[in-house]
Formats: sequence, C-alpha cells, structure tokens
Amino acid sequence: ADYLDNGNNKMAIQQADKLLKKHKDLHCAKVLKAIGLQRTGKQDEAYALAQEVAALEPTDDNSLQALTILYREMHRPELVTKLYEAAVKKVPNSEEYHSHLFMAYARVGEYKKMQQAGMALYKIVPKNPYYFWSVMSLIMQSISAQDENLSKTMFLPLAERMVEKMVKEDKIEAEAEVELYYMILERLEKYKEALDVVRGKLGEKLTSELQSRENKCMAMYKKLCRWPECNALSRRLLLKNSDDWQFYITYFDSVFQLIDESWTPPPEEEHSLEGEVHYSIEQAVKFIEERITEESKSSRPLRGPYLAKLELIRRLRYRGCNDEYKLGDPEELMFQYFKKFGDKPCCFTDLKVFVDLLPPSQYTKFISQLLEVIPLSATGESEIALPADIKALQQHLCVVQLSRLLGIYHAMDKKQKLTVVQELMLRYRHGLEFGKSCLKTELQFSDYYCLLAVHLLLDLWLEGEETAVWQCLTLLEEGLSHSPSNAQFKLLLIRIYCRLGAFEPVAELYSSLDAKHIQHDTIGYLLTRYAEALGHYAAASQSCNFALRFFHSNQKDTSEYIIQAYKYGAFEKIPEFIAFRNRLNSSLHFAQVRTERMLLDLLLEANISTSLEESIKSMSLSPEEDDIPWKDLRDNRDLTVLFNWDPKDRDISEEHRKLSLEEETMWLRIRSLTLRLVSGLPTLSHTIQPKNSEKTAENGVSSKIDTIRSLLQQLEAAVDSGKKFLEQKIQYPVLGPPPTRMAGFFSNGSCQCQTSLFYLVSDIYELDTNGLEDSAEIQERIGNSLKSLVERLTDLFNKCKGDLIEVRDGTLKTHPNLLENLVFFVETISIALWVSSYCDSVLRPFKSNLQKKKKKKKESSVAMPPVFTHFLDYVTELQTLTSNVIDHIKGLEIILTALKLEELSLKDTLLLQEEKKFTKTVQGKVQSSYHHSVQEIGELLKKRLDTIKKLKI
Repeated sequence: ADYLDNGNNKMAIQQADKLLKKHKDLHCAKVLKAIGLQRTGKQDEAYALAQEVAALEPTDDNSLQALTILYREMHRPELVTKLYEAAVKKVPNSEEYHSHLFMAYARVGEYKKMQQAGMALYKIVPKNPYYFWSVMSLIMQSISAQDENLSKTMFLPLAERMVEKMVKEDKIEAEAEVELYYMILERLEKYKEALDVVRGKLGEKLTSELQSRENKCMAMYKKLCRWPECNALSRRLLLKNSDDWQFYITYFDSVFQLIDESWTPPPEEEHSLEGEVHYSIEQAVKFIEERITEESKSSRPLRGPYLAKLELIRRLRYRGCNDEYKLGDPEELMFQYFKKFGDKPCCFTDLKVFVDLLPPSQYTKFISQLLEVIPLSATGESEIALPADIKALQQHLCVVQLSRLLGIYHAMDKKQKLTVVQELMLRYRHGLEFGKSCLKTELQFSDYYCLLAVHLLLDLWLEGEETAVWQCLTLLEEGLSHSPSNAQFKLLLIRIYCRLGAFEPVAELYSSLDAKHIQHDTIGYLLTRYAEALGHYAAASQSCNFALRFFHSNQKDTSEYIIQAYKYGAFEKIPEFIAFRNRLNSSLHFAQVRTERMLLDLLLEANISTSLEESIKSMSLSPEEDDIPWKDLRDNRDLTVLFNWDPKDRDISEEHRKLSLEEETMWLRIRSLTLRLVSGLPTLSHTIQPKNSEKTAENGVSSKIDTIRSLLQQLEAAVDSGKKFLEQKIQYPVLGPPPTRMAGFFSNGSCQCQTSLFYLVSDIYELDTNGLEDSAEIQERIGNSLKSLVERLTDLFNKCKGDLIEVRDGTLKTHPNLLENLVFFVETISIALWVSSYCDSVLRPFKSNLQKKKKKKKESSVAMPPVFTHFLDYVTELQTLTSNVIDHIKGLEIILTALKLEELSLKDTLLLQEEKKFTKTVQGKVQSSYHHSVQEIGELLKKRLDTIKKLKI
C-alpha cells in the first residue's frame, strides 16, 4: 500500500505477487495488485482480478475499502453498490457497512434505494441523521421525478409526514432538521405552515447563518404577498443596520405595494405581526432622511442611506411624481456622494446605476463640477495637473470612468481622442510611482488609465484607423509588464490578438490567467473559438482537453460534494449541487468542445496514423446517436468578463446575448451533423456481396444509407437557417461575443463542397447496389459531381490566396480571413479524401471482377466503365491541387520569414522610446504566430497528400 501511495505502481504489483505466493487467498493483496495494474494502464487485467475478489463477497474492511478505491478510479461507481449490498447481507447489523451502502447509492443517484438504506440504518442505530437521510432521499425523488404531480401528491407529502412524526414526538435535535422541514413545506407551497415553523419554537434552532430566520420569514411573507409584514420587518432590520441594501429594496417594494392597495392600519390593534408599517411616500421619505442623519453620527461612513435616497428618487420619477417630495436634485446628491466616497473604487459602480437621473445637457457640467473638487497640482515640466496621492488618483479615475460612461469621449473627433489617450497614458505612468511597493500579484493603482486609453484607441480602430490597433497592443503589453497579474489586460490582449488572427501569444496569456474550475466553462470560449480556426491544431487539442477534463471531473466531484452534504446535514445544498451538475452537463460550451474535439482528432489522425474506421470506433461515434441536449442547452459564457465603460446604447444587450446563443447553436448543429455524417462513412463500406444477396442488404446496410440521407437533409435545413440568420447582418459590440465561424464557412464555399461530398456518397452507394451494367446514368452523375467538386475546391483555394500580413503606408495589416479559409480548405480536403477512400472501396472490387472476366474471355479489350476514368482523373486533379496549395503555403512561409518588421517606420512620433520596444515585441508575436499557423497547416496538408497517393484503384 505504501508503494501505491508513493506512485510506485510496479513495485506494488511485485510485492503483492510475493504475498500471494505465500497466501493464495489474501483478498486485500489481490485488490492492491489490481489497483497497481489499473494505474499502469492494464485495465482489463485489473478488472478481472477485482471481479475475482468481488465474486467471493468479501466482508473484511480492507478489501472493501481497496475495491471502492479501485472502482472509483475505473469510473464504475455502480460496482461499489453491489459490493456493499453483498456485505450488508452477510453482516446485517453493521452500521458502518450500511452507511457505506447509503453513500454508494448517493454516488449513482439511486434515490429510492437511498431512502430504504437510510431507514434500515435508523432501525439498527436510531440516530436522527439517518432518519433524515431517508427524508432527504424522498425530496430527491420528488426533484428528479418527471411527473410534477407525483412529487406533489406522493413523495413530498410522505416526507412531510415523516418529519411531522418526529416533531410530535419532540425528537427534532439539529438545525439541519428544521431546514429540511422548511424545505419540504416550501416545495409543497405551504407557505403559511413554513412561516409558522420559522417563527415558532423550532425556528429558534436556525442560528448558523446571520439573519437566517428573518430571511426565511421575509421569503414567506413575499410568497404570501403579506406586504405589511414585509415592510415592518425590513424597516426593523434597517434600523439595526442601515447599510444592508437588500432590505432597502424590500422596504421600497412593500411601501409602493401598500400605496397601490390603499392599505391602512387596523384601528385598535398592532399594525402587523412584525410591528409598525410605513404605507405612504411621506413616511418613506422621512425614514430615509432619518437614516442619513443617523449615518452622520456613525463611526464609519455608510453608503447605504445615500444610495437609498437616489433609489427613492428614481422610483418616484418612474411613478411620475418628480419633485413634490423635496428630496433634492440628483445631480447635487451625486456630487455630494462623490465628495464623500470618491476615493473608493466602488464609487464609480455605485453611481453608474443612477446616471440616467442626469439630463444629457448637464453631463459636461457635472463632470467639470467633480473635477473641481479633486486636489490636483501641475508640476514643473508637465502642463497636466496630477494627483499628489492615491486618494486623489482614485477620485480622478472615478471621474474619467464616468466621462466614458456618459459618452463624452465617444463624441470627440480623432484628434481630440488621441490627445486624451496621451493624457491618460501620462497619468498612468505617473500613477505607477504610487505602486512601487506593490507585490507582483497586486494591481497598480493607475491600471484603469491604461485600459481606458486602449478603449479609446479601439474606438478609433473600429472607425478605420489601422495603426490604432497596434497601439492598443503596445499599451496593453506595457501595462502588463508593470502589473503582471492584471486579468483585464490579459483578456483584452487575448481578444485583440485573436481579432488580428494571431493565436500563438494567446495560449500563454490564457494559461497565465490560471482559469480555475467553472471558468473553463465561462471564459473557455475565448480560447476554443480561435485555436483551430487560426490553424494552431496542437494548441486547439490542448485547449479542448482543458475544458473536457473539467466537464468530465464535474460528474465525479459533484457526487463527492453531495456525500459531504449528507454527512454534515447541509441538506439545502444538495438540490443546488444537482442543479449545478445538470447546468454543466447541458452547457453549450461542453457540447461545442466535444464536437470540435472529435472533428479535430479525425482531421489530425483519420487515415493518417489510424484508419477512419478505427478513429471513429475509438470515439464510440455513431451516425444514429446525438448526445447534445438541444432543448436544454445552457449558455454559461460570461460575456461581460471584459470591463467596459460604454453607455447603454453601445454596450452588450440582452438582444445580443440571445442572437449570439442562436448563432452558436446553429453552428454547433452544422458541426455536429458533419461529424455524424463522417462517422457514417465506415458503416457503408463493403460488407455485402453485391447482386446475389440483396435480401440481406436490405435489412442491414440500407438503413445505414437512410441514416446518412436523413442527416444530409437535416444538414441542408441547418445550413438554410444559418444563411437566413446571417442575412440580418448582426454586429456585436467589439468586446461582446465573438461571432462564430459560420459566415466564413458559407462565403468561402466550404459549405457547398462539404454538402456535395455527402451527396456523392449517396450516389456511390447507389452504384454499389446496382452494379456497373445498367448504371450509365448514375456513372455520368458521379462524373459530373467529381468534376464540379474539383472546380469548387479550386475556388476555395483561390479564396486563400493573398498576403497574410502586408505592410501598407508603414503600418501592418493582417488578413485573418485568409488564414481561416486555409483551415477550412484543409478540413474540406480531408472530408473529400475520406469520401474518396469510400469510393475506392466500392470501385476496387468492381475492377478486380472485370479483370477476372477479361482473363476468362481472353479478350484484350473489355470496355472499362466511364466511372473509373472519372475517378482516376479526379484523384489526379486532387493531387495536383493539394501540391499547389502546399507550394502556396511554402511561399507564404518565405514571405513571412522575410518580413522585416524593424523597417516599419513607426511614423507616429507620439510613441516614446519605451513604447517602441513593446511595439516591436507585439509585431514580432503576430508575425511568429502567423508563421506557426502556416507551418502547422502545411504539415497537415503534406500528410493528406500522402494519403491521396494511395488512392489508385
């Protein structure tokens, strides 16, 4: 066992063998040997050994524990349940084995069996937790039941009765048990009863979370629409803590609800269960004013009361009452707020919510008013007034962010924007002085100046200013050198490099972000969208692996979390874990990565290192199966991960999100159908004797061709809806979701090529079943298809021609679309070759039969059917075309190597010496990345060329 712990698996196997020579039946040694075998990649031997021991139904703890570890490593948790079922039968009174059995069921989600196992445990050892394990398993049955009616009429009422029995017998001990009771009542929509539980004696046990009882009461009051109680409770909680924002929201919601219902307090008795109620605007205004007066006496400044006043003004305006309540002018209030909290980084995000209270005509005046109160002083050499300390710097940064948000920078012309960029960079470099003592992992105080400057340059680039984008990269690389862990710099660099078609620097930037766990799903799209599209195949494989590793381990990890939740009685977390797991399983990104990963593997290996058939078998792909949950796809991408300070009309909107999801789903459908069509090719191959055994053919293979034909129809439909979608000409914001590869796929002709290849498959199949004799028409059709295919592929190649990077008027311009077209060309050629090898497998037997006939008849000239010449011409042309592309790529490599970037006259004298250094780095990175892409694409095409040479029938 020590050897196994240290990872020395071979020694572990040797030691186990020594032991087994002496004691043949030592179960535990056998299992430890099996673990060693499993870890050295001998899965089958390990499994056989384990089953040998399991068949003997061991009951010693060591063997059971070791087998559990082994099965878990094999990803076969269902075997653990069988193991403990047998152990419990032999040792029926063991608390330990029963609880292991319960947990084994929990791992595989067998809720009914969990319920029974929990009760069996409770009978042996009457401890409360076991009883409630059983109750929780009933709730889980209700959650997983497809039929909601069943869960409301059977599972939940039964769970409720089980808890009521414990309540009546006064056996409730722990907080978790009360939580569970509350959860059941809430799911049964018995809100009144749930409220009574929380407010009653049982509610006193709810102590582990702050304000746990109050929050639960509030939730029930809302469900029951008991606004007087909502109001009184939130009022009471705000008196205790006037900085708790959620209660301001409830307070305002309830006040206005009561006003709309014209509620008045009952004459003689208490206002409500929770005490005094406010039911008029006057009372609300007075209450907020009192909170502000209170705040001025508090030892530390609180933001809540001031923001609550702005929130109240906003709500009153929305209801059409403007100034009759004398709450003051929002502009003045925001100004005062800035004076009080302007040096806190949160000041901008606080005010951002309320800027729409300002009239646009006041924007410039408002900004100048803020600037006047910041202590800035002009030093000797610079005309720009700079802050003397961090506090003033934060205040100034807040104003700059607000200026961007109010659209003041957007309205400027090119010259003004460039002046602002210079000023912001000057302020950025000056601000670095305050951060000299910062650690590598800390951000510099002035980083946002640099980011804002880059945003302005991005505006210019989108308006057609080509040099601006290089300056963006230059400034970001400079920023990153001073603040190496600034994620915003890295994310923006990733997006810009990808837009320019350079993937190489991105891989390193992304790995330095150190994305953890769920982030592989939320920001993974930044990587997987571009890696393969820009020809970095190795990096694409790696980035898919990152993501898939996370998604696959999520299954295993979630079971562990659920088990911990049972152990510690955190019952309300269990449904959350299950929901989390489901959300990840139906993640759009997961489906995309799975599909693209398989297409990529086929592209790199099928018919190169292994046959197409083997590749498809190893992925257990089949054309009939579709494992993507189309109806439940969840878009978990974080599209706001990049900071921006754009006004609402330029920012990413709900509409953009909806459209992006629609586009991603369409593209995924096209890709998934392509993959399934390719996976259908080997199933058609020659397994039948033509002609004489047609009957057997009809049952087996004919259904395969039907599958292919039906998939082809679905692909046509998907392509049509994709084209319709693209007609809308949607423009996402520059930092919004990246568009898919769909537009390029249609416009460069790859789509038409790939679809016609699959139609060809159908024709060849027809030829295969009809034979050569009376198939002149099919042969002619195949001939025409092959001709037009070569033409289409040549067109596609023509769309790849041109310089990838050109120097124009002293600036660089990249053409990433040419690179994307080349990648599509390689993919389309690969599909063409897979289809050709299917044609080859059909035509070869025909040819050898003809030659046999020829020998029999001893005729020198048996007319060769035209299909052979068509196919041979096609293969020859394919070979020539691929060679031409390879030559073209070699040419590109030479041009890219020869590009002397140093000679670029960086004619903007705006660039300081410092910046020139970074500009050189940036252009070098882009050049090297393009070079790398072209090399990888060339390598892959050469391998494909070798497979063409084998296609000689």
